[in-house]
Amino acid sequence: MSTAAHLDGATGAVARPAPSRAQRAGLVVGGLFCALMAVPMSPPDGETGPPLAIIVLVCALGVVGLVAAVLAWRTRAPVWRRVLAGVLLVNAVSALPAFFVPGVPLLFVVYGAVTEVLTVLVVVLLFSGRRR
Repeated sequence: MSTAAHLDGATGAVARPAPSRAQRAGLVVGGLFCALMAVPMSPPDGETGPPLAIIVLVCALGVVGLVAAVLAWRTRAPVWRRVLAGVLLVNAVSALPAFFVPGVPLLFVVYGAVTEVLTVLVVVLLFSGRRR
C-alpha cells in the first residue's frame, strides 16, 4: 500500500502518514518557540517595551501554537501544522515594528530578528514534503 492516506478497515479512521524528519524538527522547534512566546517578556528597568496588547497577543499566540504543535505531533493532521505556521507568522508580523520605531531597546530588536528567522525556518520545515 502507498504512503497516501487510507481507511483503516477496523475503525474506518483515516491513517495518515508519519511526518517526515524535517516536519518533526519543525514541530519541535516551533513548539519550543511557542513555549517561550507564552512567557511574558517585560522590558528592562527604566526602558519602554511593547504595548500591553502586543504582550498579551504574543502570550496567547504562544499557548495556541504550543497546543497546535502537540496536536500536530499526536494526530498527524496537517491542519495543526498550518495553525502552528499561522501563529508563528502572526507573531512575526507583530515583531516588525521593532525595526522601524525609534527608541526600541536592543533586546527587543534582537528578539524581533530572531523571531523573523525562526519563523521562516520553522515554516519551511513544517511544509517540507517527503521525497518521492
